[in-house]
Amino acid sequence: MGETLKLPLIDLSSSDGISTSKSIRQACVESGFFYLINHGVEDELIKRVFDESKKFFSLPVEEKMKLERKGLTGYTPMYSETLDPTLKTGDLKESIYIGPLNGVDHVQNQWPSEEVLPSWRSTMESYYGKLISTVKRLITLIASALNLDENFFEDVGALHNPMGFVRLLHYPGEQIASNKEIYGASAHSDYGMVTLLVTDGVRGLQICKEKDKQTRIWEDIPHVDKSTLHRVTLITEERYSVAFFFEPNDDCLVECLKSCCSEKSPPRFPPIRSGDYLCTRFNLSYASEL
Repeated sequence: MGETLKLPLIDLSSSDGISTSKSIRQACVESGFFYLINHGVEDELIKRVFDESKKFFSLPVEEKMKLERKGLTGYTPMYSETLDPTLKTGDLKESIYIGPLNGVDHVQNQWPSEEVLPSWRSTMESYYGKLISTVKRLITLIASALNLDENFFEDVGALHNPMGFVRLLHYPGEQIASNKEIYGASAHSDYGMVTLLVTDGVRGLQICKEKDKQTRIWEDIPHVDKSTLHRVTLITEERYSVAFFFEPNDDCLVECLKSCCSEKSPPRFPPIRSGDYLCTRFNLSYASEL
């Protein structure tokens, strides 16, 4: 394991929005990750989410496979995803995606049977609603950190019917005898606008602040929220985490902000629709299934 990185605390309840925005900017420039505190999601609800997550992943494989991923939602078994496309072995984890609750045509959630897990759906829906509110508050601060009006992302339509995905993750804590590189989650940068992550406290998450260096330096981090290159190493302890990926609506045009480019530093990438980009990256991670 690498050195442990100390991350800044961002207080979402602070009345000093200017200071908070400056802290967010500094954190994103220096590491890309920070701890979010006083975020409005109750500890009791988070505990229930982890309890329900463990119940789901403890089900027999055949029961979980009834919810096998279709499109952007559902269950993904061990080794089905490869976040680092340079690797030949899939990641040692299983997960289940829960998408928007507001009836997006091409996203149909798959729920465990209430006979099997009676409180599962209601718990996840409550958690999803809380996270949407938290992220929208955070995004106003991110806008300010980018020297934009705090309502910029709302005004350009990015927050109209946004795409949010809760992803429950389970790393089995197995040590595999293999001559191949195997990770719980191989090196990657997240695809979308904001990622919130809560873990059960078990170590394993690492980040690399300068991915283009010839020798990458990986630093341990207890848990997270630009997406820095990161991964989850293989460990002997079983590990659970819950990620929330927040994306603009599918039709939102994603392009370099005027405050982030200049004549001397022009945009590096052409504009692209959010939905097109998300599907491209998502399909690449599951290329072995195509």
